[in-house]
Amino acid sequence: MAEPADLKAHEATYTSMIGMLKYGAVACFLLAFLVIWLIS
Repeated sequence: MAEPADLKAHEATYTSMIGMLKYGAVACFLLAFLVIWLIS
């Protein structure tokens, strides 16, 4: 099994990655909406 220190580092990395994915998804949606709006 992983040591507690490794688990703590993994949890911090996982939390930051989930946060980046949430904001990245919103940014991609807005960018796609902008491109569609400019094309039409």
